[in-house]
Amino acid sequence: MKPVSSPLRCLLVLVTLVAALPAGAFDMNSDEPIRITADSARLDDNQGTAIYRGNVDVRQGDVLLTADRVDVYRGSEGLDRIHARGRPATYDRPATATEGPVHAEALEIHYSASENLLRFEQEAVVEQGEDEFRGAIINYDTANRIVTGEGRTETGEGSGRVEMVIQPRGNSSSSSN
Repeated sequence: MKPVSSPLRCLLVLVTLVAALPAGAFDMNSDEPIRITADSARLDDNQGTAIYRGNVDVRQGDVLLTADRVDVYRGSEGLDRIHARGRPATYDRPATATEGPVHAEALEIHYSASENLLRFEQEAVVEQGEDEFRGAIINYDTANRIVTGEGRTETGEGSGRVEMVIQPRGNSSSSSN
């Protein structure tokens, strides 16, 4: 059997990783409300901002974001973006019919509804089951299911590389020689 080429291997790893990330971070088209609880809150209706501090939980259906501080920005169409900070901030989505549970953490998590972007910054880790992706920054385009990762060396953070650990899927696929 011929070994898999490096570009093909990278493509296979990225395809596997895309399945590991949530399909719709916070689904703004969902009928589910977004519920936020915290130790304190400051709302500025004129600016369309809300700042939540202390043990913050942001939940929509089964999706949960936890952080020390969460800033929520509203636009004319509703929720525009969320910026969460923590030590670490976490993102959890339970298993679905087709995908395992997702746990992600980073010092900062950004969600942009208009860009369909979920961004994990600083010490970012995304796990689905035994599979894991690490980097200084992990971006996930929720509309197109595209993942990018950066290692970042100029800040001195991390190894300057991204790392993926993809576990074998058992007997789910067989190959013939």
